[in-house]
Amino acid sequence: MKRKFSDRANWRRILRKSYTCFTMDGDEFRGLVTFYRIHELREPLWKEYNGRKLCLADRGYLWMQHFPRGEHFVVTTMFDDKGRVVQWYIDICKTQGLTDQQVPWFDDLYLDIVVLPSGEVFLMDEDELEDAVKDGDVTRKEAAMARKTAGRLLSSIRGGRFRYFTLSLKHRKSLGERSGEVSES
Repeated sequence: MKRKFSDRANWRRILRKSYTCFTMDGDEFRGLVTFYRIHELREPLWKEYNGRKLCLADRGYLWMQHFPRGEHFVVTTMFDDKGRVVQWYIDICKTQGLTDQQVPWFDDLYLDIVVLPSGEVFLMDEDELEDAVKDGDVTRKEAAMARKTAGRLLSSIRGGRFRYFTLSLKHRKSLGERSGEVSES
């Protein structure tokens, strides 16, 4: 099981970025929201879905992550340099936490959901979850929880009840103005 950190400190592709983290405790959302703005990078990151190539990381892109308190998932909304959503990427996780430096992290359970602005939905990496169970990196109980969480999220997405689509736009606007206060690295 891989532990993933929201500040992506070891992402070698990135040459210069800015990063900030907000704690939210409102009626709509309780948890952490991070902003990761890419200023310079070695090369863009591309991914292909159904024969269509999408750029996921390039100069001026913003990755915003929602770490909902008490949940077994993290939502990354990827915005292009014009502020348009490229995709929502949902990592199913065992647990979430904070480092001593207040950087959010999660223990990845391999299963992911990708939602494109077109409405296309993809359940990803089921094979990786199965391999992790076979290798003993993930227990059968953890895998069952990952599948149950993914099923609940897919049902919510398909039923039009997944609030992170609108929350991501709202939080980008409301918190984005404040995130300009961070220093670049």
